[in-house]
Amino acid sequence: MLSTSPCDEQSKRTPVSASKTTAQTLPAVSIQYPCLHSEDRCNDLLNHPAFRDFSHRMLPWDGQNYDLALPLKEIGQLLPYHSQVAPAVVIAALNRMVHDVSADRTVFYEFYTDAQLQAQPALKNTGLFFFRGKPGAPFAVIAPGGGFTYVASVHEGFPYAEEISKQGLNAFVLTYRTGQGGRMATEDLAAAIAYIVENADVLQVDMAGYSLWGSSAGARMAAAIGSHGTAWFGAPSHPKPSVVIMAYTGHSEVATSEPPTFVVVGDGDGISPPTAMETRIAALRRIGTRVEYHKYSGVGHGFGTGQGTSAQGWIGQAIRFWKKEIEIAS
Repeated sequence: MLSTSPCDEQSKRTPVSASKTTAQTLPAVSIQYPCLHSEDRCNDLLNHPAFRDFSHRMLPWDGQNYDLALPLKEIGQLLPYHSQVAPAVVIAALNRMVHDVSADRTVFYEFYTDAQLQAQPALKNTGLFFFRGKPGAPFAVIAPGGGFTYVASVHEGFPYAEEISKQGLNAFVLTYRTGQGGRMATEDLAAAIAYIVENADVLQVDMAGYSLWGSSAGARMAAAIGSHGTAWFGAPSHPKPSVVIMAYTGHSEVATSEPPTFVVVGDGDGISPPTAMETRIAALRRIGTRVEYHKYSGVGHGFGTGQGTSAQGWIGQAIRFWKKEIEIAS
């Protein structure tokens, strides 16, 4: 049963990096929803009062009959392609959203219109989760992985966004259609970017200098937009991202012009070996693209934030890369 204890989000947060300071101050709450704990169950998450309208889009599988008794401390069981799933990191990011909803902040947005949702029922599995930074700051869009069969937002979406927003930057986590291949998923990413750009004033984000983040399958999506832009995938034409952040993917395509790219992988990755990423990195450098590359020892595929591994802290490194590129562009 869900605990009724109040959720003091700041005191319960488990840091993803070694940083002891944050640039973002969270707002005071108006309605105190209960926080989640490691002993709470999937049923508690799916029926949490803060998430009542969109909870089914937080867990990875579309239409899945979950084991409702599964404790959140074992949530890694739902992510077969992933490793190093740290329940404390997952729960801290979920509780950040609990806190934001308690403070009357909207955390979930539909980016397709009502007419589109009615015409294509599969679109009802899409959406954007918003982790706010400072008003008017640039934004990141994060595409989690899952082999286009599930969306690992709890592991490599929400925790990334929490860390980004702590630095005063805005972050959106994409939930996209699965089971229909990479093209359709990337169409969802393009539509989401268009929605954010076209509603930048309402969302209070700076449309200039945005970044795309992706892990595994999500990195393929981010790289595809970086190569071809949003119009290539059926959305209105908008500027390409200022940077692409890619984690552990076998994506190999390189266009004639590419955004600056930040790349991470583990040396023990058997799904997307470092050699595959290094081949693309070499191709990017040949066309003059700025690249920062990190290969971490003793780490396999799908390590997320890398908490407790040699990859821990890579989110902060990627944020610094992004900020530097914004400065160069300006």
